[in-house]
Amino acid sequence: MAYEAEWFQKLSEEQNPLVSKQDYVVIDSERIRRRVRKNNFLKQVFLLLTSLGIVVLGILLYQIVVQSIGWLDWSFLVSRLSINADKAGILGAILGTVWLMLIVIPVTIVLGVSTAIYLEEYARPGKLQSFIKTNLSNLASVPSVIFGLLGLTVFSRLMGLGSSILAGGLTLSLLVLPIVVVSSQEAIRAVPGFLRDASYAMGASRWITIWKVVLPVALPGILTGSILAVSRAIGETAPLVVLGIPTLILMYPTNIMSDFTALPIQIYYWTLDTVLTKEYANLAAATIVVLLLVLFVMNSLAIVIRQKFQKKF
Repeated sequence: MAYEAEWFQKLSEEQNPLVSKQDYVVIDSERIRRRVRKNNFLKQVFLLLTSLGIVVLGILLYQIVVQSIGWLDWSFLVSRLSINADKAGILGAILGTVWLMLIVIPVTIVLGVSTAIYLEEYARPGKLQSFIKTNLSNLASVPSVIFGLLGLTVFSRLMGLGSSILAGGLTLSLLVLPIVVVSSQEAIRAVPGFLRDASYAMGASRWITIWKVVLPVALPGILTGSILAVSRAIGETAPLVVLGIPTLILMYPTNIMSDFTALPIQIYYWTLDTVLTKEYANLAAATIVVLLLVLFVMNSLAIVIRQKFQKKF
């Protein structure tokens, strides 16, 4: 700052001898005051918008919790679905969600981490690598209903999987796969280069270096991104609706080819049926509370993993 002031002063005096150091100080002070006022104004705007979002979220959560009182109990968690609101439960939806995650978790982690390893450790820098990375980043922002249409075309109709758990799991895996790839890339890229150099200096091969050095250091970031991606998959509704997942199914899923329903689907259809039966709004609220608790536990687990296992170099 002092150097810039001295340079500006010399330049001003050469161009206009009437401009003195005091004039420069006045000009610079006014510029700083404008920046401070602008910063304070934007700070207040952002604080107001954040407070507004928190208030709206608080009202929404309060309304959901109030509506679920008297409906969320053990019987609700272990009962079958029913057209009678007083006897309806979500055990089938819970089992369907669990079966979905048994497909989504291994598929997304294996494919996502493998893709990230290839792009960061094996692929040569060039137009192809840049093209793949750019498209992966763009796919993370594609609406979920588009992935539902893709799953309907490829898995449901072309492969003949119908509305089975396998079709739903593969569709959700495609949805969250870009998130896992991008987060895994960032975690691998954050591994210090001297760790790789030390491994190579000891005579280790590239794969041994990746397996024994890179992945253990990048594991917290990889797990955090994977858990957050799975959390998004649990709460997705649009892809499953496009696949034609049934809303009322009394049979429990027993394998990956079984028909099923899931928690988001049940919430969606109970909300639609509120027009016919008002009690369905209470059932939907109780199911939302269960889903929010599951998401809260998973997000908390991601934070704990990052805080406990993250290494600093």
